[in-house]
Amino acid sequence: MHTLRPMLRSICFFICLLFGLWGTALAAPSAAKNPKLDRDACLQCHDSQKEKIKVAVVIDGEDDERELRRIDVNKFAKSVHSGLQCVDCHANVVDAQKNHQLDKNVTKASCADCHQNLWEKAQKDGTARDKPRLELVAKNIEAYKASFHAVENKNMPGFARAVCDDCHTSHEFNIPPKGSEGREAWHRSIPQTCGSKCHEDQLKVYTSSIHGKELIDKGNIKSAVCTDCHSAHSVTGTSTDAFRLANVETCGTCHQEENKSYKDTYHGQVNKLGYAYTARCVSCHDSHGIRAVTDPKSKVHPDNRMKTCEKCHDGKKDLAKAPPGFASFQPHGHANDFKRYPEIWVAWQIMLQLLVGTFGFFWLHTLLWFYREFKERQQRKSQPHVRIEGVPDIPVRMRGKHFQRFSLTWRIAHLTFALSLMILTLTGIPLLYPEAPWARPLMSLLGGPHIAGTIHRVNAVIFAGVFFWHLAYMGVKIGRDWKNFKIFGPNSMVPGLQDLKDIIAMFKWFIGKAPRPIFDRWTYWEKFDYWAPFWGVTIIGVSGLIMWFPNITGQYLPGWAFNVAAIFHGEEAFLAVVFLFTVHFFNNHFRPDKFPLERVMFTGTVTLDDLKHDHPLQYKRLLESGELEEHLVDAPSPAMHKGSTILGFILIVMGLTLLTLVGIGFFTSL
Repeated sequence: MHTLRPMLRSICFFICLLFGLWGTALAAPSAAKNPKLDRDACLQCHDSQKEKIKVAVVIDGEDDERELRRIDVNKFAKSVHSGLQCVDCHANVVDAQKNHQLDKNVTKASCADCHQNLWEKAQKDGTARDKPRLELVAKNIEAYKASFHAVENKNMPGFARAVCDDCHTSHEFNIPPKGSEGREAWHRSIPQTCGSKCHEDQLKVYTSSIHGKELIDKGNIKSAVCTDCHSAHSVTGTSTDAFRLANVETCGTCHQEENKSYKDTYHGQVNKLGYAYTARCVSCHDSHGIRAVTDPKSKVHPDNRMKTCEKCHDGKKDLAKAPPGFASFQPHGHANDFKRYPEIWVAWQIMLQLLVGTFGFFWLHTLLWFYREFKERQQRKSQPHVRIEGVPDIPVRMRGKHFQRFSLTWRIAHLTFALSLMILTLTGIPLLYPEAPWARPLMSLLGGPHIAGTIHRVNAVIFAGVFFWHLAYMGVKIGRDWKNFKIFGPNSMVPGLQDLKDIIAMFKWFIGKAPRPIFDRWTYWEKFDYWAPFWGVTIIGVSGLIMWFPNITGQYLPGWAFNVAAIFHGEEAFLAVVFLFTVHFFNNHFRPDKFPLERVMFTGTVTLDDLKHDHPLQYKRLLESGELEEHLVDAPSPAMHKGSTILGFILIVMGLTLLTLVGIGFFTSL
C-alpha cells in the first residue's frame, strides 16, 4: 500500500498535466500555440485541388457570394513567402472551421502593414541600409496608398479597388532575376494580370494593337505593357491632368524623336508648359488600341485623320471645324529629313541662312566697332576718329540750342512699336522655349496660354497697326512733295551706292587703316534698322495669320503650311529679338560714344555738337542752305531730361531681361 501511493500521485499529476496542455492548445489563437492552425490545416480547405469555397458578401447593397482564394501548393513552395505560416499574415483567424471565427481586435491580413512594420523595425535596429529591397517595397507602398487603386471600391464598401494580392498573388509571388527567361515571361504576363481580373475590355483592345502584337505574337519584351504607361504602384486616374501630362513623357521614353518633334507644335508646347487640354499622343494614336500608320484601322491613317482631328476641332465648342488642310499637317515633321518633309527642310534652311548671315555680319561689326572706339578713347583722343575738316563751326547765335531730329509723333510711334514688340516677346517665348526653367512660371503669371494668346494677338494688331500707319504716312508725305523727293537723296531711307562705300570705309576704320567716314542724315546701320521690320513684319505677320486663323487658311493651304509657318514665325521672332537687344542696343546706347543711354528717341533732340559729330554732312548742308535754324529748339527741360532717362533705362532693362530669357531658353533647347 505504501508503495502504491507515490505511484498513484504520479499518475494523477501526469493526467492533469495532459488535460492542462490540451486546454491551452484549444484556447491559442495562432499556429504557434495551436498546432491545428498550421499550414497543413489551412490547406485542408484552401488547397487548389480541394472543393471551391464561397462566402457571403454584400455587393451593390445586395447579398452575394465570392469565391475565396485557393492556393497552388507547388507555386507557394517557390514563392518568397514559402517560409511563412498562414497565420503569420492571417493573424485574425482563430480557428480551423469552414466559417472562420475572426478576432476583431487583430488587423486582418495586409501586405502593406506587414512590410511597413518590417521596414520600421529595420530602421530602428539599424539594418535598413542592408535591406534596399525592403526600402523599395516601402516606397511602393507609399505610392500605392496615394494611387487610384487604393480608393475604396464603391461596389464593395470596405475594400479597395485593387490590393497588392490582386497583382502580385502573394501566395505565389516570386519575381525572377533580371535577364532571366523567367523574368521575360513574367513581363509578358503583365497585360494578362491587369486585364483578366479587372480590365477585360482594355486587354481585348490591347491584344490587337501594335504594342500587343509585338509583345504577344513576336515576344518583343521592349513593347509597351500596362505598367509602362500607368506605372505599377502609383496608378492615377487617366482623366487627371497629372496623368495626361506624364503620359506624353512616358510615350517619349520609347518614341524620342516623335516626342521631340511633337514639342515643336502648338499642341506639344502647351502640353510641355503644364496644360493638358491640347492634343496628346493618345488623342491621335489612341491609348490601348494603337495601330501602325499604314493600318487602315489606325486613327492616324490618311483615310481617318480628318475624323480624328474633328474629335477636338468639331466646330461645336471653342474650336472651329477642322478644315481639309489639317489632314496633311505633319505633327512629327522636322527639318532633318528632306525626303519625308521637303517643305519643312527648305523653310528651315532659309531661316538658318538668314540667321547666320545677319548675326555673322552685325556681331562682327559690333565687336570691331566697340574695339575701335574703346581703343581710341583709351588714347584720350578728342573725337579724332570723325573726319570733319571743312565742316563749319557752330554759329554763336545757335550755341545752346538743340536740333529737332524726331517729332513727337515719331517718338510715340517708336515707343508703341517697342512696347508692343516686348509684350509680343514676353507672351511668345514660353511657347518657343517650353522646356526653359522660367517658361511654366511665366506662363502661369500671364494667366495661361489662352490669356497669353489673347494678349499676344492684341499686341500683334498694335504692332502691325503702327507699321501700316507708317506706310500710309510716308506715302502721303512723299506724294505731297513728289517733285522734290530723291530716291537716293540725303533724306531718303533707300540704301544706295554711298552706303556700300560707307560700310567699306567703316571697316577700314575698324582695323585702323582710315578715319571714320562722315554721314548725312541717315547712316547705313540706321537704314538697316528701318528696313528690317519690313521683311520681319511680312514674315512674322503672314505666318502668324496662318496660325491665328487655321480654320480659314486650312481651307486653301496644305497642312505642311502650318509647319512652315511655325518655323518662319519662331525663327524670325528670335532674329528680331536678339538683333534688337544686342546690335540695335549697341549702335544706339552701348558703344563707348553713347554709353550708357542715347536719349534722342525720347526727347526728340540732340545738341548741335552731337549733330556735327554724328551727321556732319547733314549739319553742313542745312547750315549752308539756311535751313538749320528751322529745326532748332530749346534744350529739353530738366523734367523732360530726367523722365527720358528713366524711361530709357526701363526699356533697356526690359529688353536685356527678355534677351536673357531667350538666351536661357535657346541653350536649354539645344
